[in-house]
Amino acid sequence: MKHTQPEPGPRPTDGAQAPQGLELRHLRYFVAVADAGSFTHAAERIFVAQATLSQQIRRLEQIVGTPLLHRRREGLRLTTAGGVLLDASRNVLSLVDHEVSLTRQAAGLGRPRLRMIIPPGLPEDLAVEATAALRVAAAAADVNVTWLETALDTEFSLIHTRRADAGLGWLTTGPDAVPAPLEVMILGEFEPDLWIPSTHAAAHRGTISLEELARLDVIHGPRRAHAGTYDAWTTAIQAAGPRFEFTDPPFHRSLPLTLAFAATADRPAAVLTGPATVVGGRATPIWRSQLADTSGMVKVSIRSHLLTASAALVWSGDLPRPLQQMLFQTADNLTTPPPPQPAELASPTAA
Repeated sequence: MKHTQPEPGPRPTDGAQAPQGLELRHLRYFVAVADAGSFTHAAERIFVAQATLSQQIRRLEQIVGTPLLHRRREGLRLTTAGGVLLDASRNVLSLVDHEVSLTRQAAGLGRPRLRMIIPPGLPEDLAVEATAALRVAAAAADVNVTWLETALDTEFSLIHTRRADAGLGWLTTGPDAVPAPLEVMILGEFEPDLWIPSTHAAAHRGTISLEELARLDVIHGPRRAHAGTYDAWTTAIQAAGPRFEFTDPPFHRSLPLTLAFAATADRPAAVLTGPATVVGGRATPIWRSQLADTSGMVKVSIRSHLLTASAALVWSGDLPRPLQQMLFQTADNLTTPPPPQPAELASPTAA
């Protein structure tokens, strides 16, 4: 490809000094200050004198041409421009670190590295099985895995911008809609756990229709944990009841408290979790003696499994081929059902 020489830009006027070029250390210092919330804590974390750190941040603001931080008595706050530069800085630094790692690997220096996202709130069985399989595969391939416990949006932007290499997430569209160069393999279909009052007619059937569900106050959340599935499920239920809206949860981390809140509501209320159970999995019955533990709420399934989400392993197609092969084989093993056990091993022997 032929490269053309850029035209020279305007020269500084007499007496004006051309600004110093932006350096990676300016971005690293800025990210450290933004994460720590103060110059003192940031200086301690990155082992830099506080006076030096303050001077470099002021220099960065001069280069950018606008304040990046509001310096207040109660602490530091990002300006609007600072928020934009913080996201850009993370992307740039992550990309540089990633490319340096690839360069070292190409030179035979150090082990390959994989930055893997495990979002909070994943079904425990899925998270445990996937992380265990990846650890075994990484050990066999002599790969270092850095585990990142953070949310992963439906666009997989952290992977797309190379701030991570791979991650577990939820698909709200088909795999073909995932943007290039991302690769994706579906691990299974999951549906929410749904709790309704034991006095509701559907409690005796064990299943409930979307039309019945749309007539209840349904607590679901928090939305930020599963934004894509939340929006998709809202649309599905609104098809059965156009005025339906989810109710925000009063307690984000306690299912028993949320169940108690729903059980004492003024009108019939239900509690819907995020994706939690493999579609078609066997439901665990709730006996009458256990209703006190669930505030009188019982678990039922949604008829025809109309609310589901696809769990997927997603990775960057720019990764070295050995890492991609390791991820592909891991995902393939996770989606392959285990072989049936022999009859003599499947049932306990008689005493």
